[in-house]
Amino acid sequence: MKADKNLLSGSTTLLVLSLLAAGDKYGYEMIAELDARSDHTFTLTLKEGTLYPILHGLEKDGAVNSYTREASTGRTRKYYHITRKGLRRLEEQKREWTAFSQKVNAILSALSPAEGEALSGPASS
Repeated sequence: MKADKNLLSGSTTLLVLSLLAAGDKYGYEMIAELDARSDHTFTLTLKEGTLYPILHGLEKDGAVNSYTREASTGRTRKYYHITRKGLRRLEEQKREWTAFSQKVNAILSALSPAEGEALSGPASS
């Protein structure tokens, strides 16, 4: 399934902070983990061009810190670490997401069968 960019745009910070809450990661590692954990839903919508501005904004706000470390291959990577402020922000965003998704689901589940048929178009005979 390909995720609509409009749906993803409001949740990218939540996703990034959630990944970092589990441990420090570098950019490509976050992209690969999001891809794997989402059954490839975010493959086309969350790439480096989207991720790094989010990380830079979180760093500027004090929600994450970054540091460099040399990998076993000799390559230097920039890792990101969630701060206490970032953990508080994550918890706040999780509460907001839960409340929001419950309201959306309540509306979607309230559709009667007739309304559902109207949304999918006329029945073919």
